[in-house]
Amino acid sequence: MKIVVLGGGISTERHVSLVSATSVCKALRSLGHRAIFVDLFLGLEDFDAPLETAFDAPDGFCGEAAIEHEAPDLAAVIASRRDQSPSRIGKNVLEICRLADCVFLGLHGADGEDGKIQAALELLGVPYTGSGPLGSAMAMDKAVAKRIVASAGVRTPAWQELTYTEADIPTLAGTLPVPCAVKVVGGGSSIGVALPDTREELRQALHDILPYGNRVVVEQKIVGRELTVPVFDDRALCPIEIVPPESGRFDYISKYQSGSEGASELCPAPIDEAAARRVCEAALKAHRALGLKVYSRSDFIMDGDGLVWYLETNTLPGMTPASLIPKAAAVEGMSYAQLCEQIVLLSLRKGTN
Repeated sequence: MKIVVLGGGISTERHVSLVSATSVCKALRSLGHRAIFVDLFLGLEDFDAPLETAFDAPDGFCGEAAIEHEAPDLAAVIASRRDQSPSRIGKNVLEICRLADCVFLGLHGADGEDGKIQAALELLGVPYTGSGPLGSAMAMDKAVAKRIVASAGVRTPAWQELTYTEADIPTLAGTLPVPCAVKVVGGGSSIGVALPDTREELRQALHDILPYGNRVVVEQKIVGRELTVPVFDDRALCPIEIVPPESGRFDYISKYQSGSEGASELCPAPIDEAAARRVCEAALKAHRALGLKVYSRSDFIMDGDGLVWYLETNTLPGMTPASLIPKAAAVEGMSYAQLCEQIVLLSLRKGTN
């Protein structure tokens, strides 16, 4: 098949997306597919041959990508594009997608996980992987997702949604409950997230998060074990436990760096059968309530009493070989390349609208 793997973009999760997309592209090429990597924002600025020939590029435009120690400098990425128009879609991106048998969405965050590119591809009649525009948009908005998932009977921490400015911070820091979790509604990769325990930490958190968005969810901080459950082809794979690093910090650095700074991932999670069943049932309920297709991954906290608390759902979770869904699929005997191909085949079979 001719497959365009879209990645990059100008989301705060750009670096993660680049690694996911190039990894998926290489895996699909290893199975004989004519897969090429295309950056959603930068497009094909350096490709001057007829577009039909792009699928024969010897390296699939993959190149090398790595998750950097810090979040991406999006201003530098924007400045680097020759086309300085306000378009968030690069040169010939939609044109090359129309020539493909399927578009694999290796995007994360804004423009990729929020339903926008899904809607554009549907209007063009181009098949793509994963969930449709509505389910993607609902899951991306943490406040909307919590309302929908809670209505399906899944337990979620007490929370409130608010929009604020810098001038509101002193009042909010003095009145919001602590400890708590503060999350920008459309964020990901632990960017725009803080877990303040004191009012001073809350004040600083509200200040630090504001550049990522002024609409946030403030929720009760549940102490316990962090679990995540991939859903694939409408069934839950094994739960995975994420153990924070020794520092206790779980942010962008701890999420993607190895060694003492990085979090540990235990797959399958060392929990009893009853707990695994509870968290898997909750993940399936979230996936179905949000109307998702093919695959997703939902995050939870299991407290000391064994109660499972829903945090959020990712519709396009990380797809590097070391990411969580590939790890859970490997437990069932599915290789990384097979998983990538199955996502394509299931998406084509089921449709996403």
